[in-house]
Amino acid sequence: MTLPVWFEVATFAGISLLLLADLLIVARRPHEPSMRESTVWVSVYVVLALLFGLVMLAFGGGQAAGEFYAGWLTEYSLSVDNLFVFVIIMARFAVPRRNQQQVLMIGIIMALVLRGIFILVGAAAINQFAWLFWIFGGFLIYTAVTLARHSEAEEDEFQENVVIRRLRTVLPMHSEYDGAKIRTVVDGRRLFTPMVVVLVAIATTDLLFALDSIPAIFGLTQDPFIVFTANVFALMGLRQLYFLLGGLLDRLVYLSKGLAVILGFIGVKLMLQALHENTLPFINGGQPVRSVPEVPIWLSLGVILATLAVATVASLSRTRAVDAEAPARQRDELAPENVGGEPPDQR
Repeated sequence: MTLPVWFEVATFAGISLLLLADLLIVARRPHEPSMRESTVWVSVYVVLALLFGLVMLAFGGGQAAGEFYAGWLTEYSLSVDNLFVFVIIMARFAVPRRNQQQVLMIGIIMALVLRGIFILVGAAAINQFAWLFWIFGGFLIYTAVTLARHSEAEEDEFQENVVIRRLRTVLPMHSEYDGAKIRTVVDGRRLFTPMVVVLVAIATTDLLFALDSIPAIFGLTQDPFIVFTANVFALMGLRQLYFLLGGLLDRLVYLSKGLAVILGFIGVKLMLQALHENTLPFINGGQPVRSVPEVPIWLSLGVILATLAVATVASLSRTRAVDAEAPARQRDELAPENVGGEPPDQR
């Protein structure tokens, strides 16, 4: 697939303007977005991604559009999973609600920078070393198994890593926030605020998620332009989605299981692709294995859509059932025989 240079340049320019406008809005008016405001912006970014897929269809054909949509959906679902960790970090460090927009925006920019670096390195490496498909595929299958085995209790925990613990011992820290500033003056001393720890926690989280997301999308397409644009459109609107979903994140209890299925599927797809482009001498004498089936992009897109739909419906069904059982459990707990008292008719 060859896209016009002017199209790629115009795309990067348009994306840069969108991100710059979003950054200026946050910088000039830090606040907690309303439900209506969040809904409007999330809808705008989703529509832009869908329209961009149609533009890809016009300029690059059905294969390019399918790869973009599959990549965008995969990265978007991984980004929503990323929001779980952001929620835990915000709660763990008690970040004021009005400053969470700025933290999220900085986190998204850091994620774009990290993923941009990984995309450039990954694309160059794959072009030179086809055996990397084996490593990417194995890593995704390992990640899928890890996600599938995670319990809900583990998802609610955030463990400070060695970088954060080191920061606490090295930097002179103040216990309170000063807006979104990372440094403040207290009694004539310049101290770091907890915001610096929050940003480091967000950055290290972005790094870990980039390690998952980049191999996943390279399993769907090897075109760096599609990989990058799918990541950008998945991350744009993530800030507003954070406030829109709010408590709904707790209801997506099977999202990690759905992501495990998607990552496992892509991992197997990468393994099959590694066989098709095999150069390892101890496999088929170093020759490509043409007899294994290739996974078309339409099948990948169908599996991703079906998995996300099943995970969402199953999550909402389970949480609805739990909500329905909650009043009955509360009545049982408040019954006289369960609180040490006697039934009214025996007193």
